[in-house]
Amino acid sequence: MAVQAPDLLPRLAAFARLLHDAGLDGGPSRLTTATKALAFIDLRDRAGFRDTLRACFVARREELSVFEAAFDIFWAPPDPRMGAGFLPGKSRPLPLAPERARSWMQALGLNQGAQRPGELQEVVNESSGYSADELLRRKDFDEMSWEEMEQVKRLLQQSPWRIAERRTRRSRPARRGEVDLARTARQSISSSGELIRLLHRQPQLRRRPLVLICDVSGSMERYSRLLLIFAHATARRERLETFVFSTRLTRITRLLRKREIEPALSQVSNRVHDFSGGTRIGEALAEFNRRWARRVLGHGAVVILVSDGWDRGDPVLLAREVSRLRRMSHRLIWLNPLLGSAGYEPVTRGMVAALPHTDDFLAAHNLKALDELGALLAGLDRRRTVR
Repeated sequence: MAVQAPDLLPRLAAFARLLHDAGLDGGPSRLTTATKALAFIDLRDRAGFRDTLRACFVARREELSVFEAAFDIFWAPPDPRMGAGFLPGKSRPLPLAPERARSWMQALGLNQGAQRPGELQEVVNESSGYSADELLRRKDFDEMSWEEMEQVKRLLQQSPWRIAERRTRRSRPARRGEVDLARTARQSISSSGELIRLLHRQPQLRRRPLVLICDVSGSMERYSRLLLIFAHATARRERLETFVFSTRLTRITRLLRKREIEPALSQVSNRVHDFSGGTRIGEALAEFNRRWARRVLGHGAVVILVSDGWDRGDPVLLAREVSRLRRMSHRLIWLNPLLGSAGYEPVTRGMVAALPHTDDFLAAHNLKALDELGALLAGLDRRRTVR
């Protein structure tokens, strides 16, 4: 059956928007792929229809349950069970912002009253992109309610950005590029030593490893949990080494590799004994440079240091260790949650000592600031920064 049914394409676009509001990639490229793929199947085959859309819209295993819930709700709505911020599904509830959930339930006829003509298209048109409420992306983490924090957690776990790639010393076969003499010579053996054609190679590209060093002292308490959620979401996609410090340094990389966020954060709390303590940034970085730098800073690693700069240690030691860390990394980025506050100036002795030795100084107080960090990481130059 041809895909150009009278109402299929608008409904398919609406379904892509529902997936987008739930945190999946439902952009134009995925929608175009799904439209083309449906032309090759029998649309009366429900199982084939579901499998085709799943293949087009699901990229990671953790997205599968969200897709299944959205499919059950959109294409075969179950009996409604009202809940703020959730749509009822056969497989699991579908997490959405409360106002978006109410709009979708009304548009899909899951609440009282029938669906009005054109209402589904209205919901699709007014739906936002990455966040259901643009104000949430600009709101300070410290000012959020519990419900908003839960929504931010979901958005962080669906981080859309990827870190930039780097050239490796290994090469791969290619149609053009540098001549691969070894492969060309081996091929000539099969033709009695005659050189039939030249084979080429190009450098392999890999994403740069990330190293996150996060301050979990008392002055960072209101931000540290969400930043660790951000680290957990990043570790699901990127090669990430994570350290936290207050008065001493603790490596938590393996703890954040757990699939579920809450057990991971619980183990981090049990492992790190100086949460909400004092701050000795210089001593923590000295331990990192002495014990861990050679193990985790290879292959052009990017270091992200998260701290508000309130330091009780020696500023001379801090300046020396930050400078050393910068020389060993491809790029050193300092995130300061206080930078997003009106009228803030980096005049504490910790920031005064460290700032001359950092490549980038960014805020980390809301989702928009983390988006800017993602854009910076995605656009990093393949070559080492000239300092």
